[in-house]
Amino acid sequence: MRTESRLFIGVAGFFLVTAVGYGWRSEEPAGTAVLVIAFLMAGLVAFFLHTQYRRRGLRAQDRPDAEVADTAGPVDFFPPNSPWPITTALGSVLVALGVVYGLWLFLLGLGVLGHGVFGMVFQYAGRGGQRSNSPVDASRSSSSGTTRSP
Repeated sequence: MRTESRLFIGVAGFFLVTAVGYGWRSEEPAGTAVLVIAFLMAGLVAFFLHTQYRRRGLRAQDRPDAEVADTAGPVDFFPPNSPWPITTALGSVLVALGVVYGLWLFLLGLGVLGHGVFGMVFQYAGRGGQRSNSPVDASRSSSSGTTRSP
């Protein structure tokens, strides 16, 4: 992730220089705000990638002497199904409609959106260091032992 981190640091630097130059030369605050937001978003991605690089070290893609076989194996845990993206999408729609129709709908949507985001963040909080909770992995681990005949 070192390469990706450096790429996004460069993108964030570009947006920072552009935002400073645009804000200094123009009288328009909207364009400056958009460029500052673009800088912050690229900086957030760069920070995340750099943190992952420090935490996990070099990947096979970052090493020039790596072989293709070094990248084999499971990538990570991906949840099989979850109701939280739909809840978050519904909350986003209600927030957007609340901007148009009134504060009551906005606050209702904010509650649904917060519930969905909270659910997504903490859905697998108790998972710990387990690799996967899928039924396929559970059947593999239970079938690896010896079975007795009656």
